[in-house]
Amino acid sequence: MHVVVLGAGVVGVTTAYYLSQLGCEVTVVDRAGKVGDGASFANAGQLSYSFTDALAKPEFLARIPALVLGRDSGSQVRLSPELIAWGMRFVGQCTRKHAQENTLAVLKMAMRSAELLAEIREKLPFDFWHRRAGKLVLLSSQAELEGAKASVELKQAHGCDARILSRSEAISVEPTLEHVSEDIPGAVYSGSDEVADSQKFTAGLRDWLEANASVDFRLSSNATKFVARDGRTHAVVVDADTLDADAFVVCTGAWSHELLRTVGINPYVFPVRGYSITLPPGEAAPSVSMTALKYRMVYSRLNGLIRIAGFADFRGFDTSTDGKRTQLLLDLARRYAPLAAEYEAEDIKPWGGFRPMTPNGQPRVGQTRSKGLYVNTGHGMLGWTLACATGYDAARAITRVH
Repeated sequence: MHVVVLGAGVVGVTTAYYLSQLGCEVTVVDRAGKVGDGASFANAGQLSYSFTDALAKPEFLARIPALVLGRDSGSQVRLSPELIAWGMRFVGQCTRKHAQENTLAVLKMAMRSAELLAEIREKLPFDFWHRRAGKLVLLSSQAELEGAKASVELKQAHGCDARILSRSEAISVEPTLEHVSEDIPGAVYSGSDEVADSQKFTAGLRDWLEANASVDFRLSSNATKFVARDGRTHAVVVDADTLDADAFVVCTGAWSHELLRTVGINPYVFPVRGYSITLPPGEAAPSVSMTALKYRMVYSRLNGLIRIAGFADFRGFDTSTDGKRTQLLLDLARRYAPLAAEYEAEDIKPWGGFRPMTPNGQPRVGQTRSKGLYVNTGHGMLGWTLACATGYDAARAITRVH
């Protein structure tokens, strides 16, 4: 069985891996010149198996006016017909019932993904800076603490090891919290969460696949449309070629709509831009991964470097404010944890990427209404965390293995 995977980020290459394990011949197509060049390139590096809380929840509704009026430093919004159409579906998910359902659905997926990544680590001999770091979500108010308690109780009932810590307990887990500039009334801690570099994983997996499996990579190649007739997708146009296959799977993240709309499918995946800066560690660099919930900002220790990532901008595919946003991220990170990194270093590496967000926060995985055409997209901020589980599920849906 020949399958074409569109997209060579961590989701696409992981999907190709699981397809190869089921005996498929696979062709991976991407417009970029190397794998993992988009949202996989310099994300936070956190494998946040326990932090799967739905963005769409009742509390979010109260924040919408401030977002639209530009009063939230963690998000910028530019209204457009696409955002309004997506946003109406998002608002429909902002109920307590939907928030719990979506949080648990992603949690179960994340826990399976952790097990699958562990299997890959045992089987495949390449390094991608993996470390079981644990994760602290730092809370800044009593309201955040009460919301966290309800979320933790829900997750614990389904096998998650997250728990609430007091300030002193959090400092015992990560002593460098003594140097954080703001008060921390409590934190959520999971000792099982991990860190690793998704771009290194994607590149290492590609090398292994080319050496050990029937997987061909067509990079610097632009897929422009599908060819369909009688309710079935038969081919995809790649540059000047028409590439036939038995099945096709769209793993192009925030750009998924570009190909899917050529066969009349709207996945309702919206690009949400996030940013990161990678710096040398400071004199009080954390070992445990940290998330400052108030600022939607994370700190990860990756192979001797500190990666600070954050923000969620709903501006379509606009990149014109990248310089200002990464500078704001740097300034906020310095103010919040002044000794965590060498903020004045000359070799600061800024980055921005588009995360593919669905209204309910759950990835779209499986068959579309066009026979032979599948999707594995819409992972939001959890593409690296969920890649193994959704790649595994997509491969089995395509080959009908259960």
